[in-house]
Amino acid sequence: MNDLIRGITEADWPRLAALESEAYAELCLAEGEQLLRSRARASAGTCFVLDLDGRPAGYVLALPYPRFRCPDLARPEQAVHHTTNLHLHDLVVSAPLRRRGLGTRLVRHLTEAARARGFATVSLVAVAGKEPFWRANGYHAHPAAPVPPDYGGDAVYMSADVAAAPHPHEAREAV
Repeated sequence: MNDLIRGITEADWPRLAALESEAYAELCLAEGEQLLRSRARASAGTCFVLDLDGRPAGYVLALPYPRFRCPDLARPEQAVHHTTNLHLHDLVVSAPLRRRGLGTRLVRHLTEAARARGFATVSLVAVAGKEPFWRANGYHAHPAAPVPPDYGGDAVYMSADVAAAPHPHEAREAV
């Protein structure tokens, strides 16, 4: 299997929308292609595709966002926020390829991109019971941080300091 993490191209969007639907439709968290595109437009330099054998098999969308806040799942992004926090909005790996370390690979790549761009922290909202995966990748829960109900009842706001993020040999994948 030949894999590469690269920037998102126009040709990737139908596949990325299908991956997002596969991951989130059953949870009623799917946003659809237009909203995903709006997130990527907010920060193209921190949005990536996991390309396996020439086909997108996963992706990560991250955008500058104030700490302890998260995007509205029903509205497109309007502008890039000026902040030292990068919000990891979405990370998806195709279902048949999960539990092979690919999600952790995407997290590491994003962390390095965040560090290179001067972000101090990376935040996210863990959904659908994925909090253990994020803990294994150096994220800490902030139970007092408000999470909109659209993210689901078990959603947890989490963050990691970019400088303190685990090095590649320290993290393990839990999904």
